[in-house]
Amino acid sequence: MSTNAAPNRHAAAQDEQAEPANAKRLKAAVIDLDGTMVDTADDFTASLNGMLGDLGAQPVSREEVVGYVGKGSEHLVRSVLAARFSAEETSARFAGALDRYQAHYAEVNGRHTRLYPDVESGLAALAQAGVRLACVTNKPHRFAVALLEQYGLARYFSVILGGDSLARKKPDPLPMLAACHAMGVEPSEAVAIGDSENDALAGRAAGMATLTVPYGYNHGKAIQTINSDGIVATLLEAAGFIVNPPSGSGATDQSINC
Repeated sequence: MSTNAAPNRHAAAQDEQAEPANAKRLKAAVIDLDGTMVDTADDFTASLNGMLGDLGAQPVSREEVVGYVGKGSEHLVRSVLAARFSAEETSARFAGALDRYQAHYAEVNGRHTRLYPDVESGLAALAQAGVRLACVTNKPHRFAVALLEQYGLARYFSVILGGDSLARKKPDPLPMLAACHAMGVEPSEAVAIGDSENDALAGRAAGMATLTVPYGYNHGKAIQTINSDGIVATLLEAAGFIVNPPSGSGATDQSINC
């Protein structure tokens, strides 16, 4: 844990009948990193290809990588190996391959990435409104902090949790619950924002509201397959619904219908 350190149906965004029902009482946002704030797929691809080169194996494409992203480095490496080796070989090579992948990623982290539109403006809007912010990612903590610092975003977060910060990672609710506890808020007072089913599953299991961005990875599946409370085009749009809900919105139920 680091303390170094805040809804698309798009047509419905303007519809007062589809306003966020509990936005007035949301005190915190727990935000994913890869695919939500930063496009890191090319970093993953370069690091995996470095690893595969060390193993003398066939390289991976960005498209293949995107289908695996979201469940942590172990899942990513194991999936890539399984597509190239037998189950027995994958098991035998896994530990060494993971070490090689982490070594390559340490050299590549942030080199081939880009910030998604309106990420910093969205974080700034949330922070300015007093919404507490946590970043919860399945990326190893040290890589997450370095990437957030590279883009000047670490300052917005009071809590940064990586996939190795706790005993379990998303879609388990543990990281979401830990983030809420560290920020001093109840899960019902927080919203989970991410690009994949893992984020929504973890948020829901923790008792949080959930929002989804449409531009991330989601294991290669359509964003509409995610059971979240709404789709927001950007983090700035999410901030608008959280900070300035439409007049007349209540605080009587947990869901954000947008």
